[in-house]
Amino acid sequence: MNIQKYMAFVRAAEFGSFTKAAESLDYTQSGISRMINDLETEWGVSLFERGRAGISLTSDGLKLLPQVKRICNEYKILMTQIEDLHHIQSGIIRIGTFSSVATHWLPNMIRVFKKDYPKIDFELLLGDYTEIERWVLDGRVDFGFVRLPSKADLETVFLEQDRLLVVIPQNHPLANCEKFPISGLLNSPFMLLEKGAKAEISEIFEMHHISPQVNFTTWDDYAIMSMVENGLGISILPELILQRIPHKIIAKELEVPAFRNIGIAARDQKTLSLASKRFLEYLSYRNTE
Repeated sequence: MNIQKYMAFVRAAEFGSFTKAAESLDYTQSGISRMINDLETEWGVSLFERGRAGISLTSDGLKLLPQVKRICNEYKILMTQIEDLHHIQSGIIRIGTFSSVATHWLPNMIRVFKKDYPKIDFELLLGDYTEIERWVLDGRVDFGFVRLPSKADLETVFLEQDRLLVVIPQNHPLANCEKFPISGLLNSPFMLLEKGAKAEISEIFEMHHISPQVNFTTWDDYAIMSMVENGLGISILPELILQRIPHKIIAKELEVPAFRNIGIAARDQKTLSLASKRFLEYLSYRNTE
């Protein structure tokens, strides 16, 4: 199959002229005419009626034109994909993320991805949900991890539901309870994670109409764990950050379970670079394992 002959046929049909088809494809008029003649010989049909007024498709040409157009379009798609495969060999993926994802999800995903695409580099920007949404909207990052539903006008994809757990010191009076009572949140000083999870924790308070005694606020979840370990109070943290607890603390599910929904947000996924799209595929595979 000679795709150039097929393209010559399509352009000649569109322009109704061998000369204009030749100009659009950067061939001579005689070259286009010869390619059409070759097709007619190969297929054993007449594609164009030729006259002083120009050319027009025969009935056979009309029947064959849609299929030839599809072949030419598929060829263009194939060439684009081949070109993209070359482009994905290098580049940079910019991701907005919060600390628990950056600590427990991304390192392994990046390691796996770079085995296949070693020349792709990554830039990670750590922030809270609002900052990440703004970075995505401003184009500072290609996509970001956010809490769903997103407040910004972004395209989002759900990834995983993450439990919110109460963290207490090992000598806490409720250390042996199966599930932590809501009322127990009022009996100890509360350490509030100021950034990111604040909205989730505030929703728990509002849902149960309680106002814990907040004695300490910080943006650092590891600082929260250290404070709890030293008996300065209790807190609520996402389970994702508690997967490898470096402190002597206990994590308990609330008697009324609480969660946060983690997802990916982008301005327009169709306009993401091929490298970013491919990395999102790896994230999806991780989510189905």
